[in-house]
Amino acid sequence: MAKRLSYLLLVCLMLPITAAIAQATDTARVVNEVVQQQNTETGPVNEFFRSNNKIYVAVGILVIIFTCIILYLVRLDRRIGKLEKEN
Repeated sequence: MAKRLSYLLLVCLMLPITAAIAQATDTARVVNEVVQQQNTETGPVNEFFRSNNKIYVAVGILVIIFTCIILYLVRLDRRIGKLEKEN
């Protein structure tokens, strides 16, 4: 059980690190593309979310959902570990 939990923790920690490294290597290309593209910060969707701080509500809901998924997986791992020990 501890081995599975450590693997789960390792995967959860590696994904953001991998994404950060991938973003850092392509920074120059992305900066050039962003400069050439239209500024999307003033678009209607962003204006809607930023008015009355709706963006914080959306981010908060995403954090809650992600936390619940992680807690569910940990609980499921513990239950499976108990079943394995019984047999």
